[in-house]
Amino acid sequence: MTAAEEPAAALDPHHHADVSGGWLRPAVFGAMDGLVTNIGLIAGVGGGGLAPKNIVLTGLAGLVAGAISMGLGEYTSVKTQNEQVEAEVDKERRELARNPAAEAEELALRWIDRGLPEDLARQVADALRRNPAEALRIHAREELGVDPDSTPSPWVAAALSFVCFSIGGVVPLLSYLFGSTSLALALGIGGVGLFIAGAMFSRFTRRHWFVSGLRQLVLGGLAAGATYLIGNLIEGSIGA
Repeated sequence: MTAAEEPAAALDPHHHADVSGGWLRPAVFGAMDGLVTNIGLIAGVGGGGLAPKNIVLTGLAGLVAGAISMGLGEYTSVKTQNEQVEAEVDKERRELARNPAAEAEELALRWIDRGLPEDLARQVADALRRNPAEALRIHAREELGVDPDSTPSPWVAAALSFVCFSIGGVVPLLSYLFGSTSLALALGIGGVGLFIAGAMFSRFTRRHWFVSGLRQLVLGGLAAGATYLIGNLIEGSIGA
């Protein structure tokens, strides 16, 4: 597909985005978590009266710790999920080898319950018995709700989560890194980052870009407001 054809494909109602690769969730979660975490962290310590130098140190520590945690968490989560899928698919493979007729009947009954004519359902299920690999794939989809050939990569999920969290986490620190000492400016830049990220990710959901961006801005603003208030209260109680 050429670059000129891509916009037309995106508008084609029969064109679907790839939602099975396992990359979108860690990318979205990583970027949003990085933004919200560090915006909230900066707002909290800023509200507590920390000096700009200490705010930057806190933000960078939060960025590194959060990115590592997100990467490890995504790897473990996706790896564990894949191992569970493999175990269930192996179980289904054994059942197909041990009792193919009963498994074919079970598959046919599922299709009949969905409205497929009884003769056709049993004919297709019986035909699948002659293709064990395809039979296993269809049974896994119908009984387990998974495609054994399309499990997400834990390494891709971990890398994307790490990178996107880092990118999101550095945004509210940009003004400090360039010499500013204004907490309001840092939070404002973080808010712009939230809105842009929400608007960008709306491309995958077909939600209006402004609504998606505004939603992320409001949610991030609530988090920043809560942590700022807590930091301010703690600083007041300690100072008292």
